[in-house]
Amino acid sequence: MLKIGCHLSSAKGYLAMAETAHSIGANTFQFFTRNPRGGKAKAVDPADLAAYLARAEELELAPPLAHAPYTLNCCSADPALREFARNTMADDLARLEAIPGAMYNFHPGSHVGQGADAGAALIAEQLNQVLTPDLHTTVLLETMAGKGSEVGRTFQELRDILDRVERSEQMGVCLDTCHVWDGGYDIAGDLDGVLEEFDRTLGLEQLKAVHLNDSMNSRGSHKDRHQKLGRGEIGLEALLAVVEHPALRELPFYLETPNELPGYAAEIALVRERCG
Repeated sequence: MLKIGCHLSSAKGYLAMAETAHSIGANTFQFFTRNPRGGKAKAVDPADLAAYLARAEELELAPPLAHAPYTLNCCSADPALREFARNTMADDLARLEAIPGAMYNFHPGSHVGQGADAGAALIAEQLNQVLTPDLHTTVLLETMAGKGSEVGRTFQELRDILDRVERSEQMGVCLDTCHVWDGGYDIAGDLDGVLEEFDRTLGLEQLKAVHLNDSMNSRGSHKDRHQKLGRGEIGLEALLAVVEHPALRELPFYLETPNELPGYAAEIALVRERCG
């Protein structure tokens, strides 16, 4: 069965997210581990967590994707900001151990003038500090659009990080369709070619999730402006081809389009109608 969901608010807890996902036709969902701009995470309510786990099993929801706050910059030039990122990630991963099969997605960061190679080394250094044998959550590097000094604008930049991670079996990649398009990859005109390059560089077995978004901007713009499905420069047919591609179809898809819940419900219904 196609696994598709969207980004939901975690303000009311895990059980509320499960019920909301079900109400809009989703069978998985993404959520921020804490305020997307950073800060202390809300304490987990054990009763809510237990109720969520039972309800998720009843509804046959696929495990969720947790998204780190945007403020994490693992390759900042400021040691204090790197320490904040490390402590936040370690805390998030410890909390996610209570949700079997959950994955944790984060933006690799911005090297702020140090250079992409130095940025990759710092990101891997942090991952080597937080990944331990007792953790079961898979950590995903997200493909980025290449704004400013973002690391991860190319598949090779992600490879440069993974090559330095000691526990690489705990790692994977989340492909964001808007980001790779804005980064210059022609997923509308040459999806097979893009996936072949991904496979050569990273290995398709590393691809664990897809952010399904259209883009407000032309290919290679490096601007990262998400759009509703079919309303942007990638186009609906190209995005549906991503969902239906044999190499991707079994992955979970997460909408990050500029929508409220009714809009997400409509997009989920559309994708299900066209892709099964």
